[in-house]
Amino acid sequence: MDARSDDDTPALRALAGSGLAYTVTRHGPVRSLAEAAEARGVPPHSLVKTMVVRRAAGDHLFVLVPGDREISWPKLRALLGVNRISMPDAAAARDVTGYERGTITPFGSAAVLPVLADERLVGRTVSIGAGAHGVAVTVSADDVVAHLGAQVADVTDPA
Repeated sequence: MDARSDDDTPALRALAGSGLAYTVTRHGPVRSLAEAAEARGVPPHSLVKTMVVRRAAGDHLFVLVPGDREISWPKLRALLGVNRISMPDAAAARDVTGYERGTITPFGSAAVLPVLADERLVGRTVSIGAGAHGVAVTVSADDVVAHLGAQVADVTDPA
């Protein structure tokens, strides 16, 4: 932990006003998902990766993925009823969210986007990024889903 206040990112400011119960975790640089999970004190499957997906020009959504899994593009396309989806490049993702890759979170995003959470997150306590490298919050995934109005579905495969 460092001396920064708990409201030093848009995500932490949004969380502070959310009514959600959470704990802020701060850690130094990590080189892998396993290191990040260890630094945050959670198993890798409880670390949430927030992915920005582009359905069409100007049409993006967040997909919340357990740390030990990856997006299943066929499952996601079928659920969304589209033939093509992609991940925007780093600059486009920053334009949409206000966050650089590796810090993206639905909390405090520059644009309010629909959120899709993989069903395996339900019922867990998870660690999700909080808008800066080495800053995360530990929170109930069920509370995150409810607060964000996230759709819950099977959209991942084992990594």
